[in-house]
Amino acid sequence: QVQLVESGGGLVQAGGSLRLSCAASTSGSIFSFNVMEWYRQAPGKQRELVATITSGGSTNYADFVKGRFTISRDNAKNTVYLQMDSLKPEDTAVYRCHAVRGFYAHWGQGTQVTVSS
Repeated sequence: QVQLVESGGGLVQAGGSLRLSCAASTSGSIFSFNVMEWYRQAPGKQRELVATITSGGSTNYADFVKGRFTISRDNAKNTVYLQMDSLKPEDTAVYRCHAVRGFYAHWGQGTQVTVSS
């Protein structure tokens, strides 16, 4: 059984920063997850992939967050982070954690990020 719990969302002014956390409750380490990702979905829009980190530590970012967001993982804490800097109003969305292990994929409930102009 895998449970992903996000935290760290909130209201911030444009140009500000937030750090999201995704804590995984699992029988093993998050190192066993092939890929852990952050997605986001704004009202009326499709879900977007924001950032990816593999078990080997490789990262990838959507063009719209490159240079502003950083994904990282702490295997000892079973937690993945998304550091978000230079936030823009268009970053407003529900951010959800996604983890893949083998044939199985898991989602968190999400955390709301609101950026005011």
